Amino acid sequence: MGIQSRPFSALIAVFCLLLASCANDTVGVASKADQEALIQKAAVAAPNIQAGDKIRVTVFGEDRLTGEYQVDPAGFVSLPLAGTVKAAGLSKQQMERTLASKFSGEYLRDPKVTVDLASFRPFYILGEVNKPGEYDYKSGLNIVSALAVAGGTTYRASTSNIDIQHVGENGFKKYPISSNIPVLPGDLIRVPMRYF
Repeated sequence: MGIQSRPFSALIAVFCLLLASCANDTVGVASKADQEALIQKAAVAAPNIQAGDKIRVTVFGEDRLTGEYQVDPAGFVSLPLAGTVKAAGLSKQQMERTLASKFSGEYLRDPKVTVDLASFRPFYILGEVNKPGEYDYKSGLNIVSALAVAGGTTYRASTSNIDIQHVGENGFKKYPISSNIPVLPGDLIRVPMRYF
C-alpha cells in the first residue's frame, strides 16, 4: 500500500506546485480605489504619447514633413529634418512644441505643427476566450466590449473576475467583469478558468 500511495502523493504535490505557480503572477485583487483610479485614467481626454502609438504630424505648408510616424519600443520617433525625438510621456501639445523647435531655425521659419494620435498601442487578451490575440485599441473600450471583440468567453471561463496587467505593472490584478472597468492601450487581459 505504501508503494502505491507514493505516485498518488507525487501527483498531488505536482498539482499543488502548478497551482502555486499559476497564482504567482497575480499581484492581488484591485481595490475600489484601484478601480476608481483606472476609471479616472481612462477618462483623461488626451492621453500622453506612449511607445507603440502611431502619431500623425502635420507641418502646415510642408507636405514632405507631414505624415504618420510610429513611436518605437524605446519611446522615440524619427522624422525628416528633426531626427530622432523622444515622444513617450509627452502630451500632444508638448510634442508639437518640441517638433516646432526642431524644425525651426535653418530649415523653417516659424513652423506650425500639429500632432494627433493616429492609433494607440494594441491590447492583448488571452485565456478562456474564443479568439485570443492582439486587438486594435479604440477609445471607450471596456472589459465587456473587449471580451466581445475576442469572440466571447469559453464555457470554462470565470463569470465574475478577469485579470488585467496595465503597462508598467509587474503582475495581474483581479477586476470584476463589468462595463464600468475600462481597458487602456497596451493592457494585457487574461480570462481565468472558473472552478467547477
